[in-house]
Amino acid sequence: MYAFLGITLVLALLLAINATATMVAAGFGRVCKPLLRKCSARTRAEILFVMRIGPPVIAIVAIAVFMIPSYLVYEPHTTNESISWKLGALATLSAIGVGLAISRGIRSWLATRLLLRDWMASATPIELQSINVPTFVLQHSFPIIAVVGAIRPRLFIANHVLESLSEEELAAAIAHEYGHLVAGDNFKRTVMRVSRAALLLIPCGRSLDRAWSEASESAADEYAAQQSSLVALNLASALVRIARMIPKGQRHVVPAAVSAFLNEDAAGVKVRVRRLVELAATDPRLLVSNASLVRFVPWFVLGLIVVIGVTIESRPQVLASVHHLVEQVVVILS
Repeated sequence: MYAFLGITLVLALLLAINATATMVAAGFGRVCKPLLRKCSARTRAEILFVMRIGPPVIAIVAIAVFMIPSYLVYEPHTTNESISWKLGALATLSAIGVGLAISRGIRSWLATRLLLRDWMASATPIELQSINVPTFVLQHSFPIIAVVGAIRPRLFIANHVLESLSEEELAAAIAHEYGHLVAGDNFKRTVMRVSRAALLLIPCGRSLDRAWSEASESAADEYAAQQSSLVALNLASALVRIARMIPKGQRHVVPAAVSAFLNEDAAGVKVRVRRLVELAATDPRLLVSNASLVRFVPWFVLGLIVVIGVTIESRPQVLASVHHLVEQVVVILS
């Protein structure tokens, strides 16, 4: 019973802390939306990513640093406490979420491997001066320009896209994909996809996913537009041209570890094209984000929470207080 009760408490508190922190983050994101719009797209994407992964990180740290040590130190091995149906239900939901997260991670990895194997079967390596990752041209009905992989990325371009785009448009499209590479968006998207399963009870947290996705695409567009106004216009032209190549009624779904140049509806393309035209009228020097300090703040806060937690955990009275709080939670859920 000692071990079973401990595992049940770990799962229940993991879900409770993650749910609470996610609701706070989602609410904070809505309140700060006007301020985020004033930031560069890359700054906005960084802040949203930390807000999205912060809750599960905080939950894991709280469990590992506070709950488990306090339970091991202060909970009697001969405990007579029983597990109520409320606590058991909460732990079961948490276990399902953890299981789905693990399953989603495995399936995402397998899907990326299968996609890579499928594309490599009909791909031919080419060399492009505008990007320093392995690049391949492949036969595909969908107008693909995509970077596959979070650790060893590879760029794939459909043959009819390579033939249809002008040299300037292709260079602009590749600059957009390079923006995703520099930001590590494939890795971030994978982390968010895996942790999404934990949001079974917190659908509001998914709004952060959508906001981050939009911000990351805008950030990659801005990255390309930093080169010159002409590149911004060429990127807008490439977007329109590729959008017209999409077979009617088709939508190409890719794994999390893939950054596709175009994987949205017509409305999303219009918004990006309109934004690129605006960027073309802006001094490129103003597009270079000077808000590195702002981007650093959420990472600093998250790191500070972890450091403070590890520091104060060494004090016996802290663990005793945590154990008392856990006991109160058990009473409430009994």
